[in-house]
Amino acid sequence: MKILIQQGRVIDPGVRGEGGRDEIADVAVAGGRIVAIGERAAGFEADRVIDARGLVVAPGLVDLAARLREPGEEHGGMLESELAAAAAGGVTSLVCPPDTDPTLDEPGLVEMLKFRARKLSRCRLFPLGALTRGLQGQALTEMAELTEAGCVGFSQADVPVRDTLVLHRAMQYAATFGYTVWLRPLDPWLGNGVAAKGPLATRLGLSGVPAIAETIALNTVFELARDTGVRLHLCRLSTAAGVELLRAAKAAGLAVTADVSIHHLHLTDVDIGYFNADMRLNPPLRQGADRAALRAALADGTLDALVSDHSPVADDAKQLPFAEAEPGASGLELLLSAGLKWGQDEGLSLPATLARMSSEPARVLGSAIGTLAESAGRLVEGGVGDVCVFDPSVTWQVDARKLRSQGRHTPFDFSSSGMALPGRVRCTLVAGTIAYEAEA
Repeated sequence: MKILIQQGRVIDPGVRGEGGRDEIADVAVAGGRIVAIGERAAGFEADRVIDARGLVVAPGLVDLAARLREPGEEHGGMLESELAAAAAGGVTSLVCPPDTDPTLDEPGLVEMLKFRARKLSRCRLFPLGALTRGLQGQALTEMAELTEAGCVGFSQADVPVRDTLVLHRAMQYAATFGYTVWLRPLDPWLGNGVAAKGPLATRLGLSGVPAIAETIALNTVFELARDTGVRLHLCRLSTAAGVELLRAAKAAGLAVTADVSIHHLHLTDVDIGYFNADMRLNPPLRQGADRAALRAALADGTLDALVSDHSPVADDAKQLPFAEAEPGASGLELLLSAGLKWGQDEGLSLPATLARMSSEPARVLGSAIGTLAESAGRLVEGGVGDVCVFDPSVTWQVDARKLRSQGRHTPFDFSSSGMALPGRVRCTLVAGTIAYEAEA
């Protein structure tokens, strides 16, 4: 189908919000590609015209952290529901961790997951393979075979590798073949609490996770990365001290990137209130100083990408005492709005804000996504036809009951946070096909 998106504010964020495009223009899409921006291509006759006056036409968002709960945990979410949520949130590419059941440590499982996602045509799916078999931290997986099956990197999800020798060998192997290792820095002995260590956790009687649970792990992985030369991506940093270690590692020339979740960018441990299980997250919400450091680090580029940390949780796993509730929240439909609010609060330009959710996470993926690497997260002529059209003038309040995700729990539910968010997606295109369109 040939689609013409007319007279919208076309934004290509470029690299770190620079060198892109910001103008009122038409966008012509055909054959899964953007064939023209501005001047319509010769002989182009649209089958469908989308009136984008007053709207922003941006690249489809790239989310580096989204659990889909399939295979194995379909009670929490199914591929159909979660990819529909992604399209409704303007997300056209997402990375899923390997902690499914069974674990993504066999090529056949990866191929099956990618095949199912392709058939649904709602969002591009890039799985991470397990770094160790069964995520048990002992035997390494067959990384070469998993890469051929479609894995874009290797991860332990939220399960730390307790044996440093195993982690060192994994990094050596990955570095040899140019694979990226994705890790959430967490000391296995200090990271077993349910809330951030501090006055609030003490007052509520909740077991605390100290900031050093993150920084001790960071120091270890940085030393291993320095020794092996591996390309490292750090998932969901949560502390001010961790940000400073990351900044020093980048200044020292380590090949490291990092992301932060929408929850930690806007919320703190105070939002737990009276044991609100919707605020039970992993990593836990931290103090105001940590939030301020994370917000500033994302703005100055120390943190590379903003992620939804989408982890849908079923009702029966959330409606429990805080310490017993399953950590996680649905976030795919909220990524754009949460990012826009952060950008407004920080005084960033719209291209710079969108870069943290599109071109920058695409840069983190790099050559692992093949030919898509040239244009993912961008709006360029000849590039992939992944487009998000949204209304920047709308302000809305999140009603978790209306989310398309099967897991209807989020800290941003208005009844919990009272937070109003800007921007609503009107239309999402994936490979030139309409994957979502809001009701008129």
